[in-house]
Amino acid sequence: MIRLVNLTKTFHLEGVSKTVLKDCNVTFESGRSYGLLGRNGAGKSTLLRMIAGTQDPTSGRIEISGTVSWPVGFAGSFHPDLSGAQNARYVARIYGVDSDELVAFAEEFADLGSHFHLPVRTYSSGMISRLAFGLSMGIDFDTYLVDEVTAVGDEGFRQKSNRIFLSRMRRAGAIVVNHSPQVIQELCDVAMVLHDGELRQFEDVVEGLRYHQRIIFGT
Repeated sequence: MIRLVNLTKTFHLEGVSKTVLKDCNVTFESGRSYGLLGRNGAGKSTLLRMIAGTQDPTSGRIEISGTVSWPVGFAGSFHPDLSGAQNARYVARIYGVDSDELVAFAEEFADLGSHFHLPVRTYSSGMISRLAFGLSMGIDFDTYLVDEVTAVGDEGFRQKSNRIFLSRMRRAGAIVVNHSPQVIQELCDVAMVLHDGELRQFEDVVEGLRYHQRIIFGT
C-alpha cells in the first residue's frame, strides 16, 4: 500500500512557481493497477519519482508498505560508463536477487543484441527504456512504477511488454503513466487523473479516460 499524506510539490524557477500536487491525500491499494493520466507537465513523472524516493516533496509525506520498483523508463537510474550487463549485476546486488538470473532475463527480454555488453552512454533513449523495463520485470516487487515504457519499440516488443506486465500484475500492483487510452484500459483497473495539483480517482477506467479527454480538449 502507498499513501500520500498532505503531499505537496511546488517547483520554483526564475521567479515563477508551479504546484503540481497540492495537499494530496490518496491511497494506492496493494494488488491494484492504477493508470495515471494528465496533461504533459502535470507532474505525473514527478509523482512517480517521489514515490520511488528519488525526489523529495515540498511538504507532506508518503507512507509505503511493501517493495516499490524504481520508475521504469527513468534513464537516471543507470551508470553511463557501465554496460547493460554490468548495470544489471549492480541492480541485482542492491535488491538482493541472483545476479546471473537477472542478467539472463534482462538480456533476453530487452533484446539489445551486442549493445547489452556496451556502455549505456551509447544507448538510445528507447534502448535504455527497454533495459530498465527488463530489469524491473526481472525482480519481484509489490508495486511497479511504469512511465510510458510500454510504448517503446515495435509492435512485437509492445505485445511482449504487455504480456509480462499482466503476468506480474496477477501478484502485484502498479502505477502506470501512459498516454494511450487502449494501454490504460488493457493494463489498469483504476484511473487517476492529475490536474491543477489535484489527483482524482475513478474506479471506472473509462469514466476517468473521458474526464482526462475533457481536460485535454476543453470539452
